[in-house]
Amino acid sequence: MTLKIKAYSDFVCAWCFVGKISLEEAVQGKDAEIEWMPYELSPSPGPTVDILNDPVKSGGIKRVIFPIAEELGVTMNLPPVSPNPYTHLAFEGYQYAKEQGKGGAYIHRVFNAYYQEGKDIGNVLVLTALAAELGLDEIAFRHALETRRYREAHQKALHHAYYESKVRAVPTYIIGSQVLQGFNRKETLEKAILKELEAADHPEGGSCGIDGNCL
Repeated sequence: MTLKIKAYSDFVCAWCFVGKISLEEAVQGKDAEIEWMPYELSPSPGPTVDILNDPVKSGGIKRVIFPIAEELGVTMNLPPVSPNPYTHLAFEGYQYAKEQGKGGAYIHRVFNAYYQEGKDIGNVLVLTALAAELGLDEIAFRHALETRRYREAHQKALHHAYYESKVRAVPTYIIGSQVLQGFNRKETLEKAILKELEAADHPEGGSCGIDGNCL
């Protein structure tokens, strides 16, 4: 049975960007599947942060997270978007992309657009262009965002994250019975994944069938 991994993240979370790379590397070659779960650090209409103009926050990202991204083989930049964009529209776009079987590709593209290309992922036109790159229907995607067609689906996903899974920080990964919060390197994630896969192959206890055979 394929191991399902729930990965809670927000597009404007720098730790989520590098964490996504580690997680994707960790699942390679294993019977595991990532389900990306929306999480908004700054829900609209509340205030959002302005990392670009906060020397403490921006300096911390450059000093701590940029070197990790470099170790992972990717270039990471501080987006020139001030203040940080709200991400509800980007996540509503994810709901559309997921329905079209391109949810994972969409997550990857939006993260890269923000942290590598400095695009404003709170802008409908920017998101529409990214969706078109993935082969999604440009007109249908834009219409879905402008009419807020997936607002309810996104709010349901947020409710699940906040109140059912009780996620309090991102990235958070639920790997079987294990909950890993914060950035984890590939080796740590692999260890957790392999533990769950092994447990699935060798469950505790046994059972007897109607034929009298006990395992």
